[in-house]
Amino acid sequence: MIVETIYAQTSPSLNVLLNRVVNDREIIYVKSESGENVALIAADELQSILETMHLLRSPKNAERLLNAISRARVHTEEATQTPDQLRNELGLFNE
Repeated sequence: MIVETIYAQTSPSLNVLLNRVVNDREIIYVKSESGENVALIAADELQSILETMHLLRSPKNAERLLNAISRARVHTEEATQTPDQLRNELGLFNE
């Protein structure tokens, strides 16, 4: 959910707004006196968005990741592997 407010209303309730951003994962738009909007977003949410953008920037990497997501959705019932089984499948061995 996205909430919009204006700067004049943020000062008295800034702590409440910040708690909503962090605890409820809401995005708060604050309209400045000039009419421009600024968004308050939890720092970890922003970091996640930036990381996703970085990973999807490469078309080849984006295709690979989206294909993996599609396969995961189709194969949700597939048997899981232990880390040792996966290492053996990939030819990696503990030393």
